[in-house]
Amino acid sequence: MRHTAIVSVTAAMLAGLGPTSAQACEALRLVNGGVVTEVTDGDTVVLDSGLVVRLIGTQAPKLPLGREGFPTWPLAPEAKSALERLVLNQPVQLGYGGEEVDRYERALAHLFVHDVAEEPVWAQLHMVRTGLARVYSFPDNRQCLDQLFAGEAQARAERLGIWTDPYYSVRTADRPAELAKLAGNYELVEGRVLLADRSGSRVYLNFGRIWKEDFTIVIEAPALRLFDRDGLDPLSLDGALIRVRGWVDNRDGPRIEVTHPEQIEVLAR
Repeated sequence: MRHTAIVSVTAAMLAGLGPTSAQACEALRLVNGGVVTEVTDGDTVVLDSGLVVRLIGTQAPKLPLGREGFPTWPLAPEAKSALERLVLNQPVQLGYGGEEVDRYERALAHLFVHDVAEEPVWAQLHMVRTGLARVYSFPDNRQCLDQLFAGEAQARAERLGIWTDPYYSVRTADRPAELAKLAGNYELVEGRVLLADRSGSRVYLNFGRIWKEDFTIVIEAPALRLFDRDGLDPLSLDGALIRVRGWVDNRDGPRIEVTHPEQIEVLAR
């Protein structure tokens, strides 16, 4: 399955999703993973081989895991418990669809739990569909995101899990002062693009008239090459209502850098 860049959010995306799972992306390279012997948190497991697997494509609420001063995110223990119930002591397959190992030597894979009596359960989709993780993608791992976006949208519409907690609320782009206070956080932000503009090798999506104070999306040259490869022009988002996800920084106002098209969802033109 080819990934969909600049995701368009429609009701059709939800069609065919079962209560907890859906058919997996066919583009993955599947390998036997062995048995899960430990669940570290809501998006990381350890196999009987000792291999640590980061569930690519999702971000569950974070636990400190020994990091001094790191807060426990709301619902992090619940996310870990939910993943334990699903995968612990279960045989699994790993599905690779991009970069396969990160700098911490963790496998970057989709995880499928096998049950003799039932169809395999896709762990990532289960977690986002139950509201205990959100979609979190990378420029070098872009497979299977359509299904995950659909699962997240349904969980958000049904106000499941994290979507009942203000910590994970979708922010509004027209409140830059509030967004500036969230610098360093991974956030979802919605708003209408006031002006899409190119300056040198960058594209800026501006959400207000005071460029040094209002919220802005920045798309650098490497990301623009991915847009171009997918036949997409971010300048066409001028006037569109969009949702963007990413890490907020505060340089000339609050910003999110977009490194690949799937960070942007088009809500309305």
